[in-house]
Amino acid sequence: MKFKTIFGTTGLLLTLFVAAFAADVDGKWTGQVQGPQGAMDITIVLKAEGEKLTGTYASQLGEAPIKEGSIKGDAVAFKVEREFNGTKFTLVYKGKLAGDEIKLTRTMEGDFGGQTPPPTDFTVKRAK
Repeated sequence: MKFKTIFGTTGLLLTLFVAAFAADVDGKWTGQVQGPQGAMDITIVLKAEGEKLTGTYASQLGEAPIKEGSIKGDAVAFKVEREFNGTKFTLVYKGKLAGDEIKLTRTMEGDFGGQTPPPTDFTVKRAK
């Protein structure tokens, strides 16, 4: 019986810790990412509900909802669907939350005529 109590309490504490840690990602994040025409200002608004991450991503291409977002510990991941000059593509973001910064790597999925752009690393900071 003691084992079940200890196991249950440990599981509950771990769940609460993960939920509390995930809440640290909530808010507005800003930064710059390199694009084909140079540096582009971006704003990301995030909200965590458990391990589910929702929000919006905005750049000079406009605002788009975050899809398939997750936060597990300090690991952040999400996708953003975009269209530019009639070409649809998906931006895939994966990174690590560290205090008031998220270090992200962006990769692109889509038909780029056999020329998929290389991954791009950048950092966004919590807007104050």
